[in-house]
Amino acid sequence: MLKNHGREKLLNAVIFFATNTKFCGKTKLYKLLYFLDFAHYMRVGRSVTGLDYYAWPKGPVPVELHDQIDEPPDDLREHMKISTRVTWNGHEMLDITPHRKFDPTHFSKRELGLLEELASEFQDSHAADMIEATHLENLPWHQIYELEGRKQELIPYDLAVLKQEQGTTDALAKEHEEFVRNYE
Repeated sequence: MLKNHGREKLLNAVIFFATNTKFCGKTKLYKLLYFLDFAHYMRVGRSVTGLDYYAWPKGPVPVELHDQIDEPPDDLREHMKISTRVTWNGHEMLDITPHRKFDPTHFSKRELGLLEELASEFQDSHAADMIEATHLENLPWHQIYELEGRKQELIPYDLAVLKQEQGTTDALAKEHEEFVRNYE
């Protein structure tokens, strides 16, 4: 039986980013997870964490995770402590303290490479620096929030794929679904 490791991947991705980047508050974390999921989807037709993202004013937000941060479920509390602290400029910032070490066994080589690539690229970035990166023209958040005016609405993953690459990405996603169905 093939097990879905989506939740383990999510929890470990949070641990990875909290451990391997500086200034990893809520906004930065959301953007790192968004980049991870949409980059992976663009390459193979599925996300890493299984989260859905919504077009909020400061960028894409994984609402399911966002809702859990204030009242964390047991598995989230077991993996990390989430608290807030006041920064040097008086703003509150999410503080993530992992209780466990990152477990790479739930990830493919491609997923691990993306985690490392994003942590390296944004290691010293502040959330404000990353807001611009998610708001660029022709990217999914910009399409939904700015061009279509669908504020607070779901950002479809298929917006990450260039039109000319959609057939290839769809074929990869279908192949993966068939593989999973054969081993359930």
